[in-house]
Amino acid sequence: MDLKLQIKPEKLPRHIAIIMDGNGRWAKKHGKPRVFGHRNGVKAVRETTEAAAELGIDFLTLYAFSTENWNRPRLEVDTLMKLLVETLHKEVNTLMKNDIKLQAIGNINKLPRPTHKALLAGIERTKNNKRMTLILALNYSAKWDIVQATQKIAKACKEGLINETDINDQVFAQALSTGNIPDPELLIRTSGEARLSNFLLWQLAYAELYFTPTFWPDFRKQQLYEAIVDYQQRERRFGKISEQLVP
Repeated sequence: MDLKLQIKPEKLPRHIAIIMDGNGRWAKKHGKPRVFGHRNGVKAVRETTEAAAELGIDFLTLYAFSTENWNRPRLEVDTLMKLLVETLHKEVNTLMKNDIKLQAIGNINKLPRPTHKALLAGIERTKNNKRMTLILALNYSAKWDIVQATQKIAKACKEGLINETDINDQVFAQALSTGNIPDPELLIRTSGEARLSNFLLWQLAYAELYFTPTFWPDFRKQQLYEAIVDYQQRERRFGKISEQLVP
C-alpha cells in the first residue's frame, strides 16, 4: 500500500524538525570527498520540503549548520557556506512557487557576510508566503539558545519590564529563538545516529523521536512518509496514562 495513503490528515504533526545527517559518510560510500555529499543533500532538502508542504505540515525545521560545525576542516566549512549561498539563490523561486516562507534560527549575525546577505534576501522575498514555514537552523546551538533567552529575561528583569516571580515556561519559551513557533511534535534524524546533537533541547522535550539509517542524500518523500506513519501509530500521553486520553 502507498505509504502516503496511510497518513491520516487529521493526525499530522504541525511541526517536524530534521537533523540532516550522513552527507559525509554517503560521499565516502561513493568514493567521493565529503563536499560531494553536501551537494547531493540539497535534492533531499528540496524533495522533503515540497513533500511536507503537500501534506499540509505547517512548520519544517532543518538543522543545517551547528555552532560545532565550525570545527570541521576549513575547506569543508568554506564549501558549505558557498553552497548555502548558491542554494538560497537557486531555491528561492521554488519557495515562491510553493508559497513557502523562509525563516532562520541561530546566531546568524556570525555567518559569513555573503551567506548572511543571501539568507536575509530569501527571508525578505518569501515573508508573505503562507502555505508552510521552512526554518533553517544556521550557526545554531540549543545551549546558545537557552543562554541568550536567559540573558534576554535577565535584562528585562533589570529594566523592570518583568518580575522574577513572573518567569515561567511560557515566558522562557517566548524568549527562545523559536518564540513564535510551536514546538516540534516529530524529530527525524537520518544516518542511524541516535542523539540530539545540541538541537532544540528545550523545544523537543515532548517530541516523538524517529531515527532512520538512511543517509540524508538518500532521504526522499517515501522516507518522510515512513516517519509520519510511525509517528501516527504512537500514543502521546504527556505524563498521563492511556486511560486518561480522550479517544
